[in-house]
Amino acid sequence: MDRRRFLSSLAAAGLGALPGCGPAPRPPLPPGELHGTSLALGHRLRGPGFPPPTASERIPVLIVGAGIGGLAAGWTLARAGFGDFLMLELEDSAGGNARAGRNAVSRYPLGGHYLPLPNPEATAVRTLLAELGVLEGDPRAERPRYDERYLCAVPQERLYRDGWWEDSLLPLLGVGAAERDQYRRFQALMEGLRQRRDGARRAFALPMDLSSEAPDLQALDRFSMRDWLLAQGLDSPHLHWYVDYSCRDDYGTGSAEVSAWAGIHYFACRIGEGRDAAGDAVLTTPGGNAWLAEGLAESIRSRVGERLRCGALAFRVAEVADGLAVDCWLPGEERTRRLIADQLIWAAPLFPVPHVFAGHEAIRAAAAQFSHAPWLIANLTLTRLPEQRAGVSSAWDNVLYDSPGLGYVVATHQQMRMTEGPTVITYYRALSQMTPQRGRALLLETSREVWAEQVFADLEPAHPDLRRLTTRLDCFCNGHAMVRPVPGLIWGQARRLLAADGARLRFAHADLSGLSLFEEAQYRGVLAAERTLARLGKPFTSCLT
Repeated sequence: MDRRRFLSSLAAAGLGALPGCGPAPRPPLPPGELHGTSLALGHRLRGPGFPPPTASERIPVLIVGAGIGGLAAGWTLARAGFGDFLMLELEDSAGGNARAGRNAVSRYPLGGHYLPLPNPEATAVRTLLAELGVLEGDPRAERPRYDERYLCAVPQERLYRDGWWEDSLLPLLGVGAAERDQYRRFQALMEGLRQRRDGARRAFALPMDLSSEAPDLQALDRFSMRDWLLAQGLDSPHLHWYVDYSCRDDYGTGSAEVSAWAGIHYFACRIGEGRDAAGDAVLTTPGGNAWLAEGLAESIRSRVGERLRCGALAFRVAEVADGLAVDCWLPGEERTRRLIADQLIWAAPLFPVPHVFAGHEAIRAAAAQFSHAPWLIANLTLTRLPEQRAGVSSAWDNVLYDSPGLGYVVATHQQMRMTEGPTVITYYRALSQMTPQRGRALLLETSREVWAEQVFADLEPAHPDLRRLTTRLDCFCNGHAMVRPVPGLIWGQARRLLAADGARLRFAHADLSGLSLFEEAQYRGVLAAERTLARLGKPFTSCLT
């Protein structure tokens, strides 16, 4: 998404596809599965106790959680030549929100699906991309060169509204002069905040830890993004839709509930550029961000060997005389194992912390103040892309105006197979129209068939032939997909407490930033690992400076 230049198309709005003429006989639902995160195992944290441990083992460093934060922590330890650590992961594979699925047609994402060109201050991201060979040359260059195979092919995005496809996600067709003037005022406000510096700090940086702490900026965290827009005299319905869509897309939460600081951060934080790449370019693959998780995991293995144990639920953390005791349930072995860690990096999300940590009352209370957005993701396997009007090309990211969902991305877009051959499209829906608790209950209560009908109902106005083309529809449920940056969270005491460096314990998850972004997850993992190395007296070269 072009967060900096979305007004560039105001002068020339293109035409798009017309809807189909009439409904064809409805074919039966395609086959598929309903799956998701390990709900049953995770929910045992609230149920009866686990059996006592049958064995114990001491380990210098234990990392709980092998999403991007945990993998980044392990990557940092391994880069320093330190291999005496173990990573535990509840799921059957590492990656967290950056995992992917695969079928005979293509890989496809089960969560995050792109990485914007990283800012100059995102030095850890650039270091990783250089190691993976995607960033070519000096990672600290102002405008590095990126491997074109990872740069999203054009067209990158489009919006379906009132029967037409538009080339901008900001509605343009038929929008009057008064609203377009509000667009320009909004853009000017965002550009001013993007350029603002308070000393050496940018107003809104990425990672967010590097942002200005000026009181007037911190005050933006006290009210919602919607209220901030209205306070600026910006009441354009189309602008409000666009900002609400953006908040739902990155935070799983609408603009009426997202902190104004977080909402502005979305538009004002990114300044990454690349040689031979547009300013709004993103890096992506058919499997979304899985290549980043897999790159981190392979880097760890190549340096220090296998350090990952999947299918392990850490259900109790308690202080003991000489470390932190972490009790883990191993369902495959039907036994509990105790690990006594000199240093513990909790890289799992924060929502289990109140149920897992014994004692640590302040930590448990702080973690309980975080809330998480539930998501539904559907992957549809098609015999080919839906019909397009002559002269209209399918984009990678396809958004529907006033939709309960967030649209879909095309897995095979990078392969430039735009008009023929099978493909997979990945549909996203944040359950933001209800409380997170109700959204999670809905995920548990609703069958795949009901979700499938809702997905088709959302997409068929733009693609009347979609059901006929779909050979399989799989749904993936994630009840705690991402942290919700509600007012008061970003600059509140709870987040600051959990982000601090403890003597034996530190947290390393995007939750610690209040923003569920790859850059934040990686930063938290790297920071926690570098602090751990310092505690252990191990030498390392920081990639955060």
